[in-house]
Amino acid sequence: MSTTLSMTLPAVPGAPAGAPVGRDVPRVLSIAGSDPSGGAGIQADLKSIAAHGGYGMAVITALTAQNTRGVQAVHVPPVAFLAQQLDAVSDDISIDAVKIGMLGDEAVIRTVRGWLEKVRPAVVVLDPVMVATSGDRLLKESAEAALRELLPLAHLITPNLPELAMLVGAEPAESWDAALDQGKQLAKTTGATVLVKGGHLAGTDCPDALVNASGLLAQDVVEVRGNRIATRNSHGTGCSLSSAMATVQARVGDWEASLRTVKPWLAGALENSGELEVGHGNGPVHHFHHLRPALHEGGFAARLWDEAQQDLDDIYALDFIRSLASGELEEKDFAYYLAQDALYLNGYSRVLARASALAPSEAEQLFWAGSAQQCLEVESELHRSWLSTRPAQSGLGPVTKAYVDHLTAASASGSYAVLAAAVLPCFWLYAEVGEKLHARFVAAGEPDGHAYASWLRTYADEAFAAATRRAISIVDAAGRNASAQERAAMLTAFKQSCRLEVAFFDAPRLHS
Repeated sequence: MSTTLSMTLPAVPGAPAGAPVGRDVPRVLSIAGSDPSGGAGIQADLKSIAAHGGYGMAVITALTAQNTRGVQAVHVPPVAFLAQQLDAVSDDISIDAVKIGMLGDEAVIRTVRGWLEKVRPAVVVLDPVMVATSGDRLLKESAEAALRELLPLAHLITPNLPELAMLVGAEPAESWDAALDQGKQLAKTTGATVLVKGGHLAGTDCPDALVNASGLLAQDVVEVRGNRIATRNSHGTGCSLSSAMATVQARVGDWEASLRTVKPWLAGALENSGELEVGHGNGPVHHFHHLRPALHEGGFAARLWDEAQQDLDDIYALDFIRSLASGELEEKDFAYYLAQDALYLNGYSRVLARASALAPSEAEQLFWAGSAQQCLEVESELHRSWLSTRPAQSGLGPVTKAYVDHLTAASASGSYAVLAAAVLPCFWLYAEVGEKLHARFVAAGEPDGHAYASWLRTYADEAFAAATRRAISIVDAAGRNASAQERAAMLTAFKQSCRLEVAFFDAPRLHS
């Protein structure tokens, strides 16, 4: 079933004309300090870039002696060597995005500034690393003026609240409204978009907001709400967030879409950080929490994946899929598929809302609730952009009804684990089929005149891929914690949904 829509990617704010946006594997350069404990700095950046499908590169501005308990020492190599690192990378490799972190001193800042003015990367995310989470100062006071001069060269600035206050010459904000006011002030003086982060505020809420008053966003302040994750392991959170934003932005070209992709991933990284058991202080986040099913061979998700292989083979063999890939699919069959998809999404959203109500944690409640809302938005967009311009289709088809009835029965079972397993194929199989169809389309050179080109391009949507990884992770964890009887019920629900996925793709043939 579809939970993505075709969209035209907007230009990156501040990017030069023709800037490369939309690469499947963005080439992302991190310019930052090194953390030998692996939780922050260059090490965290490279993990975040890889976690979001980018190719990571690193230029080191400073070497630190630090661990989860704090920073013991900082060594800044000669700036001539820094310049050599920067030139060596950019002389050979096209850079789609740059994340800038710890800079250390004035000479380093001026060297990086000179390189940015020369290379003009399409996406620049600047994390003004001035104070570590531990409270250690990471930027010399004498360098603050130089840093402020660097800010206008960034497209996105991601300070924590103490750093935001330092940049606008104020006391750290103690309320969200005060934080937004400081973000607006920084955005106005720099011309950049500012990501205001609520992580340092008290309370259970943990909102983030993109702020820009120059018309670069849908509105001056775009808030993304969230709940605080109760964990002591937040080492490298700012580094991880900023490098993830740079990577996703290079792919989708939309700051709001990037934040809505990165924020739930970071919440999961915090929520699962305890599994790493790294250090005795403020530990790191779990950058690859969403890949646990693939990393744990023999896990419950791996078993489900094995069960789905025959269904995937059956889907790929369908005339509907072959014709959609080639562009030869009759429009009436595609219209029927979309009409049924819209009807399905309406029922599916209610099932996801039920999953949210049953979920054991706030993070999972938010994930399912957000997915339910996305279904309604996609259903509305289908009617607006496609179905409203074509002859009315028949009502709920037999396959669509059977699928919705199956999911409704799973939601009525009262078992969160069974319900999560039942809805997973709509994420997993759809994402897998979409990825292969999109890959074939790209491999064919995205031929002109392909009737369904815009639709096939939606299959590269990273937000849906991230949601799929999250859903797999949730079901894998539920399966590992379930009783043998409940695991058997999960497997049955999953397999039935897989068969219904096959039938749904084949329904246009049966209808015609």
